[in-house]
Amino acid sequence: MSGAGTKTFAAVDLGASSGRVMAGRVGPDTLDLTEAHRFPNRPVRLSEGLRWDILGLYGGVLDGLRAAGPVDSVGIDSWAVDYGLLDARGALLGNPVHYRDARTEGVPERVWATVPPETLYRATGIQYAPFNTLYQLVAARDTPQLLSAKRLLLIPDLIAYWLTGEQGTELTNASTTQLIDPRTGDWNRDLAGRLGIDLALFPPLRRPGDPAGALLPAVREQTGLPGPVPVTAVGSHDTASAVAAVPARRGERFAYLCTGTWSLAGLELDAPVTTEASRAANFTNELGVDGTIRFLRNIMGLWLLQECLRAWGREGDLAPLLAEAARAPALRSVVDAAAPGFLAPGAMPERIEAACRATGGPVPRTPGETTRCILDSLALAHRRAIREAQRLADRSVDVVHIVGGGARNALLCQLTADACGLPVVAGPAEAAALGNVLVQARAHGLPGDLASTRELIARTQPLTRYEPSGDPAAWEAAERRTEGARPLCS
Repeated sequence: MSGAGTKTFAAVDLGASSGRVMAGRVGPDTLDLTEAHRFPNRPVRLSEGLRWDILGLYGGVLDGLRAAGPVDSVGIDSWAVDYGLLDARGALLGNPVHYRDARTEGVPERVWATVPPETLYRATGIQYAPFNTLYQLVAARDTPQLLSAKRLLLIPDLIAYWLTGEQGTELTNASTTQLIDPRTGDWNRDLAGRLGIDLALFPPLRRPGDPAGALLPAVREQTGLPGPVPVTAVGSHDTASAVAAVPARRGERFAYLCTGTWSLAGLELDAPVTTEASRAANFTNELGVDGTIRFLRNIMGLWLLQECLRAWGREGDLAPLLAEAARAPALRSVVDAAAPGFLAPGAMPERIEAACRATGGPVPRTPGETTRCILDSLALAHRRAIREAQRLADRSVDVVHIVGGGARNALLCQLTADACGLPVVAGPAEAAALGNVLVQARAHGLPGDLASTRELIARTQPLTRYEPSGDPAAWEAAERRTEGARPLCS
């Protein structure tokens, strides 16, 4: 627990490659975040397919809570769409299936034979992605596990259940299943019925800030935490927590980029946009904190660079490459960073070279030139997504906020400002954990609305502003060179 005027909250933040537990100390003018424990998230390929090591993750969470020390609450966020199945006794029926598993191949076409994609989009506002929970459940139909299941818990809700013994379905994550009506914030029962999906598998919906139980005595014994320790529902989709931590000023017209392995580019809206033009542009309408809509597009992100670093054997050696990239000619080599051909791991430098040849542009010759190609191409994808979001939502913006790991990449931030022709405010890098912590803090006495918590982030966290520079016509010409491919569905 914390002293007078401040409280401490544990943010369990689970990503697709690693998990961590962060401790956030919060008061009216205080916001300090420290890492208690970080642990790997290594999926396992079995004979039956690709699976998450959920027990290993849970062990990491317990270790992290032990390292965090006494806290006033715990909140959990993770990636979206995946789930665990429980039997009638509440026991897990096998390790959760990884969203990159091949079981959904051909499933979207089967779904569309019953519910056309245009109807799906109008009903749910969710972009096409072959691994959405809806497609996973159709793929799992008539399997022994699903036939035996009495409960389905999304990943953060599964961790919360093991910590508390209580079951719920947090809404921001549930909205990504493609089974929620974004207008009502409730299940689309007609859609689920047409597809034979039993919504009774899901426990009752929770919203960010709702109580989600308290740590079980056995959990407190394993972690050494004095009780009682409440668990609080947060924006359990990590992007929902990250967007809640965008340090926008009250009334500011902003776009956001949540950057890391993926770039999630979009706007925060009051109502979904489910037009045919929005569907064709593959924008999604996910529910956010305080009833907001996250209107965004998924872009490949720094995955391209991460895979190149792995291929070159230069992981952990980014700074010299960025310096070399900064000296390389601007926009010499560009590719469509949203192209589906970049989705799979392996041989990324060669695939980037092939894409450059396909556009008729020069092929990068060195790792520095390839790095510059990637960052220029990502900036172009950011430009395209933010401009299309404004057009589709009929809303203009004055600034772009970059949060997440990419906020530390000064070259990418400057190139994004140049490409968009808008100032960029970079930071905080730990946006998902901060959003998680602040939703807990509001539920446990910190006064104010979402705008107030964002102002607290702006006052307490280091931010860097980048002004646009360079020749706008050069970015327009580069964008024309990469036009044609549809945005990546993810």
